[in-house]
Amino acid sequence: QVQLVESGGGLVQPGGSLRLSCAASGFTFSAYTMSWYRQAPGKERELVGMITNTGGTTNYASSVKGRFLISRDNAKNTVYLQMNSLKPEDTAVYSCNARRVQFTYWGQGTQVTVSS
Repeated sequence: QVQLVESGGGLVQPGGSLRLSCAASGFTFSAYTMSWYRQAPGKERELVGMITNTGGTTNYASSVKGRFLISRDNAKNTVYLQMNSLKPEDTAVYSCNARRVQFTYWGQGTQVTVSS
């Protein structure tokens, strides 16, 4: 069955870095656009960024542009989110999403907490 499993979340101090991973299985990963979303307590889910199926194009929310980097390894069926210069306002549950035409899949999310 389809699975998206995020990992790499945790507690980090402001200014620190984390690398999230999202391992996919059960579908043709290389055919799907992959995205990272986040949801902070009391706030709506927001798109962090996306990467096309070949990895040729990425886009980011203005709030993370220049600090976060999305990449993917289609041989490993994994998408990554490198987060640098983290701020307390980056605290949220981060989830990965796979999308192709009418198909969309979600992971369960991983908590990222930025605090001193």
